[in-house]
Amino acid sequence: MKKLVATTSCPTGIAHTYMAAESLEQAAKELGVEIKVETCGSVGVENELTEKDIVEADAVIVAADTNVDTNRFQGKYVVTAATSQAIDDAKGLIKKALQGAEEGKTTEVKGDIYSQVSDIKSARKSERRGPYKHLMTGVSHMIPFVVVGGLAIAISFIFGIKAFEEEGTLAAALMQIGGGSAFALMVPVLAGYIAYSIADRPGLAPGMIGGILANQIGAGFLGGIVAGFLAGYFTQWLKNTIKLPKSFQGLMPVLILPFISSLVVGLLMIYVIGQPVQAVMEGLKSWLQSMGDVNAVLLGIILGAMMAFDMGGPVNKAAYTFGVGLLGSNIYEPMAAVMAAGMTPPLGLALATVLFSNRFNKQEREAGKAAWILGISFITEGAIPFAAADPFRVIPAIMSGSAVTGALSMLFGASLKAPHGGIFVLPIPNVVGNLGMYVVAILAGMIITAVMLRILKPKVEQ
Repeated sequence: MKKLVATTSCPTGIAHTYMAAESLEQAAKELGVEIKVETCGSVGVENELTEKDIVEADAVIVAADTNVDTNRFQGKYVVTAATSQAIDDAKGLIKKALQGAEEGKTTEVKGDIYSQVSDIKSARKSERRGPYKHLMTGVSHMIPFVVVGGLAIAISFIFGIKAFEEEGTLAAALMQIGGGSAFALMVPVLAGYIAYSIADRPGLAPGMIGGILANQIGAGFLGGIVAGFLAGYFTQWLKNTIKLPKSFQGLMPVLILPFISSLVVGLLMIYVIGQPVQAVMEGLKSWLQSMGDVNAVLLGIILGAMMAFDMGGPVNKAAYTFGVGLLGSNIYEPMAAVMAAGMTPPLGLALATVLFSNRFNKQEREAGKAAWILGISFITEGAIPFAAADPFRVIPAIMSGSAVTGALSMLFGASLKAPHGGIFVLPIPNVVGNLGMYVVAILAGMIITAVMLRILKPKVEQ
């Protein structure tokens, strides 16, 4: 028997999502085809497709009126349609999917280093589970607000460090966009999408409200993380606990769940959780602002080594989240160390393939050319193909280089207001503090990485 998988989603997530799923299931039954349909509705993802389901499927049907991530269907023939088409002509979609599978049609997968890195990042994203997955969902949605806010603030400083204090000026408008709006949304978006990842749409409102309260209380990004997890898990608990007649199910995601959860999370943030988290955040800020050279170097070493350890994995992301979270508190030095240390592994490997080419095979030397681009773009995962081939030599080498870069960046007092962008944000005025020495820190890490690879890796027989 042929097997298909499908996913359905409509903007409201109430009617067409489930009607399309039902129509596909009924049509498959009549055609003698096995099908599993995942629904992305207002109460969250139900009947979720597993990796095993997708691997075993002959083809995929995506019946959606919203943006659906199809990266997990890589290598399968995918038929896309609106939910209305699935409702009206489910048999036609199934026949089209089966015909495409029989003709051997698939999603094209390329084999160069760029595709390898893209596949690795997609695979890691799909493998995320539990709290780590939820935190990364919040962080990924928060980053655009941090980027926009940081760059807008930096541009306002072009007119003078205090030019924004004069009302009605362009500098004041830019500061309002960056600091007053984008940065103000940073923590609420972080909290909202952590909760969204846990409880789907019903968790979004209580999460964002908890994040706003964290801002108002002064609990910062730590308070936002706490609020997001609290809102998400509490909303999910309500979803599993409250049982209503089917005719009232539509009230759950838009009224009952967000309202009750928002009240509970809000009261807990104001009366119970907010003040202790604020005290922790203030203590962290005071320590970072008052630390001497020794502590700064030590923090830089730790952050740098973490960035290189798993190259985009959980340890790397923990360091990155730490740096990004502090931007909202106007602490920019850790972010500078994090980005510099994240650029160093692929850049150091690329340099090594040029200086010590006899340590690398032909394929690795070709990959080294692409690693230059990935490195300057702050894509640490560009080092993974090298590390996968020789982990016990490559990983210590890149950790050494990144630790040096992180330490020097902190020692030089380099600062960074944008959480991404690599070398492309460096020319923007006032984005990077102590730019010259920041570049020196990156170059030093690259050289250390390359030299370590020269020492650790044996010659390759050509």
